[in-house]
Amino acid sequence: MCASVIMSLPRNVNALLKISRTHSVPVALYHQNVLEHYENPRNVGSLDKKDKNVGTGLVGAPACGDVMKLQIKVDDDGKIIDAKFKTFGCGSAIASSSLATEWVKGKTVDQANQLKNTDIAKELSLPPVKLHCSMLAEDAIKAALEDYKKKQK
Repeated sequence: MCASVIMSLPRNVNALLKISRTHSVPVALYHQNVLEHYENPRNVGSLDKKDKNVGTGLVGAPACGDVMKLQIKVDDDGKIIDAKFKTFGCGSAIASSSLATEWVKGKTVDQANQLKNTDIAKELSLPPVKLHCSMLAEDAIKAALEDYKKKQK
């Protein structure tokens, strides 16, 4: 950019450009809740998918760049005692996965099935352009629950 264009930009845009060059993620574009889960993701990893008490949900499309694997482990009383995720995607997708694993822990299978992407989006303050990330998290939860239920039959 030429200096005259940069000088005509509002001050906050200059700060955004500066921040964007110093971080791998343009942090000024993300809400603090997203940054917290992106920089300190909870429950990253995998569970044993062969375990009959583990449900695995794999959602997304490699062509568009977001793929999410979310796993739950359910005890004999139907309560989710552990959850893990691995996500390939943007900061919002990683944050949505991280938050989803936190929220399902301690819930029953039925309670976890009630979680909605709108709740995740609201908690993370996702902009409309990033709502698909929260939808992936909801889809991953539902897919993991379905896989778990199939194994119980």
